[in-house]
Amino acid sequence: MSDPLRTAAEAALDGIVDPWTGASLKPALRELGLADGRLRATLQLGYPSAGLAGDLKPAIEAALAALPGVQAVELTLTHAIVAHAVQQGTQAIAGVRNVIAVGSGKGGVGKSTTAVNLALALQREGARVGVLDADVYGPSLPTMLGITDRPRLVEGDERRIAPLIGHGLQCMSIGFLIDPDAPMVWRGPMATQALEQLIRDTAWDDLDYLVVDLPPGTGDIQLTLAQRVPVSGAVIVTTPQDIALLDAVKGLKMFEKVKVPILGIVENMSTHICSQCGHEEHIFGAGGGARMAEKHGAPLLGSLPLDIRIREQADGGRPTVVAEPDGVVARAYREIALRAAGSLATRGKDYARRFPKITVVND
Repeated sequence: MSDPLRTAAEAALDGIVDPWTGASLKPALRELGLADGRLRATLQLGYPSAGLAGDLKPAIEAALAALPGVQAVELTLTHAIVAHAVQQGTQAIAGVRNVIAVGSGKGGVGKSTTAVNLALALQREGARVGVLDADVYGPSLPTMLGITDRPRLVEGDERRIAPLIGHGLQCMSIGFLIDPDAPMVWRGPMATQALEQLIRDTAWDDLDYLVVDLPPGTGDIQLTLAQRVPVSGAVIVTTPQDIALLDAVKGLKMFEKVKVPILGIVENMSTHICSQCGHEEHIFGAGGGARMAEKHGAPLLGSLPLDIRIREQADGGRPTVVAEPDGVVARAYREIALRAAGSLATRGKDYARRFPKITVVND
């Protein structure tokens, strides 16, 4: 027998579109009860809900308050971030539910800065987040997070190393293990082996998301990640000009070929506002990211300005989301993070992890 109250509540929620997923809020309804005119409702989202997602509350409360017999609404928003589907044949990473790869077709588009701020934004929204610097030849994570410590082995485990902590993020980079001025003169196989060790030999602790900052291009490192590491989704960073877009498309196509879903595109250095006179100018062109997104059927997660403070803050070890958490640019990063997490939340779950491991032993 159907519950009239739940049916009415689901119908009300079906009319509200989640801005971060583009889907109805109806499936999010969990608990519901009405007593003495007070409606208690709990909605569970598939992405972190501790921050900007709370902006949904007024619309939800208004919809539920219109139900018959309701005099007041007590609404609770929670979240549960699950493991999502990945490429077939890849082995899960211990302690990690989802890997988000951040890539670009070429260097110089602000990919690493975007990746770190994306990770920090997801954490600010309430997720448990780690970040892996996959650029073996030019690691930048130690500088951007202001980390000078060396990793240590996990107590009682000589094979695994504990991630370092930077602004609350669990972090790993080859830059933590070598002298800052030492060049990595390695051939491709050595670099890819180092990447796999960094990913699998790090003792990640119950991460909702591991953000992987890839080096530019579509070479050995990128292919290793795409073919051997379970990637839940990829974010492509570009700038608006045509030459950057051409290379960004190559990165997008690489992920498509190995069946990694594209969570969306970030247009960096979209516009510049003069700090002296306030004049706004599209130095690298306008609308390139939006055109790329439309052409290739991928969401445009957002646009970021060309702002000297972003560079200064990253170089100083305090990225924008940490340095100016309530600023305009930090909010842009947080909105991009929620759209990426929301896009992932709409995708299939990884049911393979629910099956027990079966071992055949000859007695």
